[in-house]
Amino acid sequence: MKVCLYSPYVPEHFGGGEKHLFDVALEFAKKNDVSIALPPDASCDAVKSAYAAFMNQNLDSISFIHSPLFFGNAVRKLWWTRLFDYLYYVTDGSLFFTAAKKNNLHIQVPLQLDKSSLLERLKLWNWGIKNTNSQFTKSVIEASWNTKITTVLYPKVEIPKKLPKDREKIILHVGRFFRQLHTKRQDVLVDIFISLRERHPQRTRGWKLVLIGQVEDQSYFDELQKKATGHPIEFIPNASHQKLSELYKKAQIYWHATGYGVDETTYPEKVEHFGITTAEAMAHGLVPIVLGKGGQPEVIGSLGPELLWNTKEQCLAITAELLKDTKKRSEISTQARQEAHRFSPEVFSKTVEQMVK
Repeated sequence: MKVCLYSPYVPEHFGGGEKHLFDVALEFAKKNDVSIALPPDASCDAVKSAYAAFMNQNLDSISFIHSPLFFGNAVRKLWWTRLFDYLYYVTDGSLFFTAAKKNNLHIQVPLQLDKSSLLERLKLWNWGIKNTNSQFTKSVIEASWNTKITTVLYPKVEIPKKLPKDREKIILHVGRFFRQLHTKRQDVLVDIFISLRERHPQRTRGWKLVLIGQVEDQSYFDELQKKATGHPIEFIPNASHQKLSELYKKAQIYWHATGYGVDETTYPEKVEHFGITTAEAMAHGLVPIVLGKGGQPEVIGSLGPELLWNTKEQCLAITAELLKDTKKRSEISTQARQEAHRFSPEVFSKTVEQMVK
């Protein structure tokens, strides 16, 4: 089967959504001829190298090809898509007609859009397979777009077989540094950590906050560094996959604040749509203390509401209690690893296989 995957976010972005896309592409490539669509002016070799480094995987099983889907008119797009047996489109909210034999619309952002016009209804009908990255996104899309989501395809998370017994006193957060849309709100985490140290100097002795991620907004990153001055807060910008893996193995607690202060009913696109870094942290045995909005409650699953927060004070209190209770942290660490198996490579492969039948 000849498969093409297209995302308007590629090749400009390197985040959880792009990891999800390439995981799908690699899964397809096990049995099919797979291509990633790129803008006409993109260097296929350079893009391939960049995403291979980002994924820390060999992408030789995937072709990178130029496509009119980025800028072409509707007729040209339609004519080009007929070349493929299966088209997988990561939508930014827009739709187009396709002549591929099978068409899969992947919706990763819970955008509340009006899809009631006849033209939009026809376009939605054209995309016979529709999937989302979480039940949260599914619920928003089904209600807003008035369409049926056939599959929830959770992002794939590797589950390490062995982890080091000794860990460092690290509270970790992983996320890009930017202000727009669903900003990761590292500024909130810095504020909480500073307050935590002021309130509980003994419990926080030796602990540090580590913020790692790609810098997409330099001025925001500079402001965060200034805010953190004088405190044990470490910034690791644009780190390698190896460095991230090392931190997952060293840290004990994982913080996440995307959607802080946002009404998720009114602005669902501004909260975490799924939260792949939380799932990755859980797979490595970190204790997740995360904002209780969007897809985050879904990710932590049976770990329960006691690890969810909505105010700075709640996050501070939950963390302070767990810093004191080493036994409880160990128990939750084990449970988190078990919960993360819901997103294992085996589950991912089976879901993709069922989705394309």
